[in-house]
Amino acid sequence: LTPVVAICLEGVDSVNTVRALVGITKARDAAPGTIRGEFAMSTQANLIHCSDSLESAKTEVPRFFKAEEIFSYEVALGHYIYNSGERES
Repeated sequence: LTPVVAICLEGVDSVNTVRALVGITKARDAAPGTIRGEFAMSTQANLIHCSDSLESAKTEVPRFFKAEEIFSYEVALGHYIYNSGERES
């Protein structure tokens, strides 16, 4: 068995931001600097998974996490990072 690290992220444009970091599904075509672009070669042996939409996340998150394992908190620097319009979206 191979170890797995699972994280659940939430935030402004989190799905699109994480997908940009991960890279496209076809690893051989993923951009350099992305996780797949640097470390993956195959879609069969998928190195990393991320939800492709909020709708998918609503189905996928419960597969990996119990409700009591998910918690929310306010990022201390959030007011400095995001303007009020971004924080509300």
